[in-house]
Amino acid sequence: MDRSERNPLVGIGLKVASVVIFVAMSTLIKAAGTGIPTGQITFYRSAFAMIPILAYLALRGALRQAFQTQNLPGHLSRGFIGILAMSCGFYGLTHLPLPEAIAIGYAMPLIAVIFAAVFLKEVVRAYRWSAVAIGLIGVAIITWPRLTLFGAEGADTGAAMGAIAVLASASLGATAMVLVRKLVDHERTHTIVLYFSLSASCFSLLSLPFGWEPLTGRAFVFLMLAGFCGGVAQLLMTESYRHADMSVIAPFEYTSIVLGLAIGYLVFGDVPTIEMLAGTLIVIGAGIFIIVREHRLGLERKGARRHVTPQG
Repeated sequence: MDRSERNPLVGIGLKVASVVIFVAMSTLIKAAGTGIPTGQITFYRSAFAMIPILAYLALRGALRQAFQTQNLPGHLSRGFIGILAMSCGFYGLTHLPLPEAIAIGYAMPLIAVIFAAVFLKEVVRAYRWSAVAIGLIGVAIITWPRLTLFGAEGADTGAAMGAIAVLASASLGATAMVLVRKLVDHERTHTIVLYFSLSASCFSLLSLPFGWEPLTGRAFVFLMLAGFCGGVAQLLMTESYRHADMSVIAPFEYTSIVLGLAIGYLVFGDVPTIEMLAGTLIVIGAGIFIIVREHRLGLERKGARRHVTPQG
């Protein structure tokens, strides 16, 4: 799409729609009930996501092209890391209040900055390092009540493991982001989306011998709908970046915490704690600072390129 044809308002609308549907996906998974193995949840999330993705590619006439890849090992590596991240995230989701799981997940873009500096050798200056440090302090504020053993009643083991799982999911998700950045140099966006869902479905089947639970009709429907929502949300998010720059769209990711708080309270009776709210505000502030800083640096780099006189 030519930049002159892009519409930032359309991009923002698509991004917000994707956030709403991703939160609906998380709500359906949590409502499906406890005791369902994370590998089983991950399979339904990945397999049923293929339905809207394949339909979308077929309507665009890009289905055959989407299967063409120059880097199958790269897609498989990304899929394996992604499936581990998803499994950890779903485990945390079933053991923590919905808004808390969402808030801790905001650690992923902060950790991604660290990984980009270490593995991709990206230049990260003092401003971004400071924002990452402050953001991680916010994450610590959210998770500390779950992890501390010094409370009057000790730590809730299930909630503590849930918090650790979401942090692990954020770290693995950041690793997957690094792998995606390498893939986008040579692979189409729809190829990356397709192969992730395909490889995630296959990898999650490896958990079958470790025991899947018979599902009630309600749980099956909820997990099937969760997978479908995940596929639709992924497509909307991908499409949003065709209409506006990432720096414009990314801050709207944080609307998920508002939805998470509302749904957590109304549907699951989750009352947010002071620590959770304070830590979330710190993490969001740090994340938005990084986004704004990157946008400003991008504008400066573009301005510098315009003033470079071609050598003849």
